[in-house]
Amino acid sequence: MTESYSDVSKIHKRYSLTLLNPSSFYHSLIISIIIASVLVTLTVSVYLESEDIVFRLLAVLGTLLVTQIIDSRFTRNKEYSKALHMSLFGNSLWLLTAVSGLLASLIISREEIPFLFITVGMFLFASFRIGIFTTVLGTNIRKAWLVCFLQPMAMFLALVPIDMWIPVLTNYQAIAYGTTFLILASSWSILTDRAGMPGVKSTHKLIQAYLSSLSKNNPSEVENILTERAKVSKVSTSQIRFHTKNANREFRLVLPDIHPGPFHPVGGSNIPYLIYKNLGSSAMVLHSVSNHSLNLPSQTEVSQYLESLSKYSVAQEGLNCTEPVTVQINNARCVGLLFGKTALLFLSLSPHGMEDLPLHVKSEIEQFSKNRNFGQVLIVDCHNAMGEEISQNNSEDLLTASKSCLDTLMTKETYPLEFGYANSKDMDIKAPDLALGGIGILCLRTNNKKYFLGWADANNMENGVREAVVNHFSKNGYDLIEICTSDTHYTTQGVRNRNGYYQFGLVTKPQDMANWYLEIAKESEKNIEPASFEILENEANVKVMGPTIFRDYSRAVDKTMNLTKGFLSACSAFFLLTMFL
Repeated sequence: MTESYSDVSKIHKRYSLTLLNPSSFYHSLIISIIIASVLVTLTVSVYLESEDIVFRLLAVLGTLLVTQIIDSRFTRNKEYSKALHMSLFGNSLWLLTAVSGLLASLIISREEIPFLFITVGMFLFASFRIGIFTTVLGTNIRKAWLVCFLQPMAMFLALVPIDMWIPVLTNYQAIAYGTTFLILASSWSILTDRAGMPGVKSTHKLIQAYLSSLSKNNPSEVENILTERAKVSKVSTSQIRFHTKNANREFRLVLPDIHPGPFHPVGGSNIPYLIYKNLGSSAMVLHSVSNHSLNLPSQTEVSQYLESLSKYSVAQEGLNCTEPVTVQINNARCVGLLFGKTALLFLSLSPHGMEDLPLHVKSEIEQFSKNRNFGQVLIVDCHNAMGEEISQNNSEDLLTASKSCLDTLMTKETYPLEFGYANSKDMDIKAPDLALGGIGILCLRTNNKKYFLGWADANNMENGVREAVVNHFSKNGYDLIEICTSDTHYTTQGVRNRNGYYQFGLVTKPQDMANWYLEIAKESEKNIEPASFEILENEANVKVMGPTIFRDYSRAVDKTMNLTKGFLSACSAFFLLTMFL
């Protein structure tokens, strides 16, 4: 397991934590009102043994709504939605304390249920707010202490009769328990903020910047943090440019060493589409053998990289290519084509799936190709099925298939090249699992046979979808040799699942996809004309994130989670103790 993959994987697994909030602030508002109503009913009828529910309910709910608005003014970005989410969870914690106190009293057969539990619940609510204000809402610990009692105390005073205010608030047990919770919350806040040092100066600022990029679609804060750590590196981009003389049309297969990411809308998350658009929407931007260490950290670096694409050298040119060669070994599949002395390989484990190909696979294939006197080899990670980190066995099978494919290509005869290309830009396809580049088909005709290559600007594909489309082509007399995705990290809308994106085919029906591809394939073959090819090479000096950023962020997240688990255990143990004392 490479360190970079391991670190990115660990960080990504924490994404589900961002889904704890309801999808809409309206839901938080409604649920917080319901919870507050239950709390009032339980407190008045059971703890106070009073019938004054209506007045207390109106007073508490009015206080709740007003303080939610006031709370939003104390957040860093004045976000009402976050104030509502905080209110929902805080009131839930208060209600949980009240219910737990009632159950504990029943278990140990207390003659009278102590009102202490309502007071402790208010303190626990305030303690929770210290944690939220400092980690998510962007306030320092001093300001958090100033506002932590705002909503809990206001609701408490509206809930409790005036003549009880002083006795319950000066109860030594309530003060002792409440102070303990407040100290624990403050200690947790201070320690978690420093958890990532020295690599991460402030874990809380990193969390706040990340949440801001998601909720406000504003990547500037995250990009500033990432750019501070990024290092200038030389990255290469290889292209195969097809050009027809008669119609003066061109098309490009682009293989950038840049990896899409880190996440939408930050940095190069949408880099495949931007390259595609930069090349006149007549290109397939393929996934190279790369990983997230080659992410562009900011849109400034993206612009610089795109500008560099116009400066390239022609490494090779010609008129002929081979027919495609396909080698299957167990789950591993390699499809290869030879343009002059440049081999183009497509590697996949579909329908079994895998994560990014490791760099050692690329280096070993490149060394093998040099030993066989190829000019160069371009390796495409098809990214067309969901899976885990590639296993040692699958890695070895891919290497064996690739070497066998290269050996076979050496013996294949070459024929004049003809190509046609079409895409979905005029089809008005709107699918949440498809990014802005849509889908495209390249048709290659060589030795009087037509071969089709499919592409989607998408973040991977649902397992088995590639096979469904290939079979659909076969039934209609078309040879679809492979489908690739760009592995874009762009998302068309907020995605609330554990991956944070929809892989192509998860939402769109496979039959619809197959029909779209076939329709485009028929358009591409109408455009077939004799063509020449050029192998273009480009190098650019841009800042990339590098592996140490993910290592430091992963460690910061792990330490924060471990601290949180420790403090939650301590708070839970102390909470249970207070229930039975």
